Amino acid sequence: MNIKLKNILAFGSLAVALTATSSCTDYLDKTPDSDVSAEEAFKNFNNFQGFVEEIYNCIPHKETMYWNTTFNWGEDEIANASSNYHVMPTMDEGNFRAYFQCWGGNLSYLYGNSTNHPETDRFAHHIWNDAFYCIRKCNLGLENLETLTEANQDQKDAIKGELLFFRAWWHEELIIYLGGIPYIDKVLSGSEKLTLPRPTFQECAKRAAEDFGEAAKYLPNDWDKSGAGAATKGKNELRITKATALAYQGKMLLWAASPLAENGAQTGGANTFKYNTELAKQAVEVLGQTISLIESGQTPYELVQYLYGDASDPTENKPNDLFNHTKAEGSTTNFSDIFYTVSDGWRQPGTKEAMLRGSAYGINDARWGFATVWGPQKGSLCYGGEIRMPTANYVDYAYGTKDGYLIMDEKGNYTEHFDPSHPFKDRDNRFYHDIVFDGEKYIQSGNDGEFKDLVYCTLYTGGLMRDEAQGSKTGYFEQKLVPHQYNSVDDWGGYGKAFSCYLPYLRVADVYLMYAEAGSAASGCSSSTYTASTCSLTAADAINRLHARAGVADIPGEYLSGEAFMNYVRHERACELAFEGFRFNDLQRWLLLTEKPYTLKKAADFKRVSSDADVQANPAEAEVSGYNTDRVLKERNLGTKHYWFPFKDSEVYLYGDFPQNPGW
Repeated sequence: MNIKLKNILAFGSLAVALTATSSCTDYLDKTPDSDVSAEEAFKNFNNFQGFVEEIYNCIPHKETMYWNTTFNWGEDEIANASSNYHVMPTMDEGNFRAYFQCWGGNLSYLYGNSTNHPETDRFAHHIWNDAFYCIRKCNLGLENLETLTEANQDQKDAIKGELLFFRAWWHEELIIYLGGIPYIDKVLSGSEKLTLPRPTFQECAKRAAEDFGEAAKYLPNDWDKSGAGAATKGKNELRITKATALAYQGKMLLWAASPLAENGAQTGGANTFKYNTELAKQAVEVLGQTISLIESGQTPYELVQYLYGDASDPTENKPNDLFNHTKAEGSTTNFSDIFYTVSDGWRQPGTKEAMLRGSAYGINDARWGFATVWGPQKGSLCYGGEIRMPTANYVDYAYGTKDGYLIMDEKGNYTEHFDPSHPFKDRDNRFYHDIVFDGEKYIQSGNDGEFKDLVYCTLYTGGLMRDEAQGSKTGYFEQKLVPHQYNSVDDWGGYGKAFSCYLPYLRVADVYLMYAEAGSAASGCSSSTYTASTCSLTAADAINRLHARAGVADIPGEYLSGEAFMNYVRHERACELAFEGFRFNDLQRWLLLTEKPYTLKKAADFKRVSSDADVQANPAEAEVSGYNTDRVLKERNLGTKHYWFPFKDSEVYLYGDFPQNPGW
């Protein structure tokens, strides 16, 4: 049975077979003695929590939706020709229906064909398919809270908080792509006529913020330290907390304050700094409260360490050590562990920074598709035929200098802080961690056979790794989420390495970024010193927290006033959250999705000046000639309609008060 809007009225079936509320005939083929009454299902904490935990299980894994999934839909990434039938290249052509058309949508975490909600199959869960099922579960649970009699107050509160959180979260995940939808906050009858009007995105975001805020009142700061989590102590790291709910409340308020929500979809970019300042002030207060909880040690979360370097000197950040993601001696947490783990028993990534992850089902499935698409495919060095690579203009926009200066401005022009003869020198340490560039040693084991010419990166114009079919057409590869050692020689993809990859939906760094943006917006985009009453940090301080952990200097003074600071925050989001699936929504809500240079995908062209031996010895110091990003590989011709994805036509023909998004 396909999940459509009309099915929100029929989804009464649960894992515990609550037949009293079910009107979906697909679920009625069962024996009479398998019936469980609502009173029994919701009577005690264990049963009720099991009912809730199916919702955790429904959270899609972005990185394993199909053999070669995609989620970077801004100007940040481009694919080789063999990927052209996938979602991202199709969207580059302006066809945003691709999210449900390409192979039935299975290449996107937003939409798929499966409706097997309790399943642990990696293909089984998608946002659209599971949202209304989970929203109905939340409303059923909330309406049955009074039947929870065998539970202490902490347990009752936690259940209520989880249900409120997830009701808001599934709405949030839909509206950031589709705009306002009916906010469903009650169990709807299968006999009830569909008449729910569509609120605006801003109205829906504010309503979700209310639910997130209410959820925060009931959720524990740390399940291991609460009565609700006592029975599962040490195994509560995936459960929703107060800080997570507050962070999402702040996010929804900031999104409601955004230029898109405040001014409507439009081209030209004239209103990119016009936020709703009152909503932004509310957002910064909530986000400040979240930061205070985290920094006071009341939560399980923290900014993890970004310490890579020589084992004898953990403070020394060498580009090559960052490049190899080598954990420094003495560090207790590791930035790379947010995204992947290796040789660690298939441990789910996320470490102490992830604030929202789904359940750990099929966590090793990233090995079969997602992990194979990030490097050169010559001779099957990186296993497959699909390649995703960062655009050169995005790399230079996002990653500035170690002194905190931007090397490309918001117009796509290089600044005086960029040295085109040494484009890889003295860059932000996150560049060396995230990006594969010319001269780096790609194959760490060395190789005298088939891959001997691929041991070191040849990403200059005309280099072996610049083959447009089997290499990089932009001059860069990316390795933030999957390291370069995931190749057939170093064999990090071998089963014995237990390579596990996962992208969190929310992590601590994003809370600091949203706080900084909300602070700037609350000041009318005129100041970097706005401070919430709930937190001692200024907006600029929040960014400097991220700089400090990455070994980057504080924000230089030239960016600390007026719109220059908001622009800086936007660069910082591009850097810190690179390739994690957030760029499209950022450009969308800033009314920049349709504007140059953000519609362009470019290549870097340059020649080596330094000898091959010198480049290999110290690639960050290499001298080049003619470095430029003038060559456009793809221009995305997008218009006003592209600010919201379309619905399937079959969904909007259900009733008159649910129209298709404009232009579709």
